[in-house]
Amino acid sequence: MLRGALELERTAHGLLPHRLPARARRQCPDPYLAMVESQPAGVRLVFRTRATAVELDVLPTKVVYRGAPTTPDGLYELVVDGLVTARTVAAGGNVRTIDMTTGAAVTEPGPVATVRFAGLAEGEKDIEIWLPQAEVTELVALRTDAPVTAAADRDRRVWLHHGSSISHGSRDSGPTGTWPAVAARAGGVELINLGFGGNALLDPFTARAMRDVPADLISVKIGINLVNTDLMRLRAFGPAVHGFLDTLREGHPSAPLLVVSPILCPIQEDTPGPLAPEFDGGTLRFRATGDPAERAAGKLTLAVIREELARITASRATEDPHLYYLDGRELYGEPDLAGSPLPDGLHPNAAGHRRIGERFAERAFGAGGPFAAKGA
Repeated sequence: MLRGALELERTAHGLLPHRLPARARRQCPDPYLAMVESQPAGVRLVFRTRATAVELDVLPTKVVYRGAPTTPDGLYELVVDGLVTARTVAAGGNVRTIDMTTGAAVTEPGPVATVRFAGLAEGEKDIEIWLPQAEVTELVALRTDAPVTAAADRDRRVWLHHGSSISHGSRDSGPTGTWPAVAARAGGVELINLGFGGNALLDPFTARAMRDVPADLISVKIGINLVNTDLMRLRAFGPAVHGFLDTLREGHPSAPLLVVSPILCPIQEDTPGPLAPEFDGGTLRFRATGDPAERAAGKLTLAVIREELARITASRATEDPHLYYLDGRELYGEPDLAGSPLPDGLHPNAAGHRRIGERFAERAFGAGGPFAAKGA
């Protein structure tokens, strides 16, 4: 019944979906990664029923950033026979307060909440409840007014994607409005979204987790987090990309594998990181603190990363005919800034997510694309 998660942990309240397995989590005791991998981006309950009312008891953990405006509660979205029909939020739950300048976090416990969808049409139907992509969500109980059975297997291809917070999804997009969810719906595939806010860092444990997940299509969106964390230099970047792709190929030797470079982000195109948050009149924006002259010493920028990814994939493609490259500026580029700017200088808004998802679907799943169905 639960799709999009790699593992379930039994807790004192119920079940906690994880998007990284326990072995991977043990190899990186970073509390921020622990939070974002257990935020259920792309995770949904899927079943078939005649029920006209569905209730889900959950214990959410909501995130508040100290000094920033209160973020809205995460959305639970109901999909009936493929169509989004209702959205709601869960009142209550835990509250985790994070200081973005120091990384310190404090969690205040809260009560279990109930999410209710009523007035559903009678008759058999496929139900999906998409969990909020940016709220850790423990599943406590599911109640319906009619029996529940497993949804029929539609024999759809599985698309496994890894990326940064942009792939993880902005809060205002809603769980079905993140760009990977938009693209998956257009492409008619089952999504496993391993987009981890701030943590698309070419970690070997992420590559091994992806290697071990059954999947038909694979994509990795690389770059923005490596720049805004100032994690590595050019000398380390190339071998790290090769190692990540080598590991993926151990488990998926011939699956279409698409490497996607960063979308346009003016503050990081030619200026290295790290990024620093700034609060101006209650509005959060980011600023790159590096010096463009440091590129000569191997510091990474988005322009440098795109050039290197294009070179690496072109070189590997001579021996790997199922490896492809997509410049992220084809998904969001210079012409998009005016009509759909990046509100905080880094992340797209809900309209931006839709645009990116639609363009990805066109380029990847469309005729002649690397993920096109056979015969398309």
